[in-house]
Amino acid sequence: MTTYNTGADAANTNVRAFLTKTGEFYLGRSFNTSSGKGKADWARIKHDVFASKCAYCDCRLEKATIEHLVMFNRSDCGLHHPGNIVPCCQSCNKRARDEDGNYLCWEEHLLSISENIEIYKKRKKKIQTHIKNEIYPNLSDDEKNALKAICQHLYSSTKSELDKAYELYQNIDKTLVNRR
Repeated sequence: MTTYNTGADAANTNVRAFLTKTGEFYLGRSFNTSSGKGKADWARIKHDVFASKCAYCDCRLEKATIEHLVMFNRSDCGLHHPGNIVPCCQSCNKRARDEDGNYLCWEEHLLSISENIEIYKKRKKKIQTHIKNEIYPNLSDDEKNALKAICQHLYSSTKSELDKAYELYQNIDKTLVNRR
């Protein structure tokens, strides 16, 4: 839980809510990993598909985190969908960045932590099979660009509305202070 809330936090939450709804649109149902069928899906993916091991480093997981393969943000627009989540250890959940400061895609991250190319190929194939079996949508470039445009709009408009609300409060407060 964050200890200091900003407009960016609210904007990012709005973007994730949109990507969740879009993932559910393609899935055809709710995907709440905390309850119901979504929780059962997550348990199946974690235990049956990945044998309670990190999808990247293959370590036994005491506490698995949900990793979105295509990152769940306004830049990458990964959907919250069973085909886009894998169990991950806390260390692997902190992806490295490239020289420009961009996060590595999941394949590059997997390559960077794999001991050798054969292990990389084996784990990559397992993840790709998971994506295919869960029927993660294969979005066209136009669909990806539309998602990015909508996410960027949601992000900037949410931040803007917060700034406007705060400005309104300041104006109201000035009026109230002057009347006291």
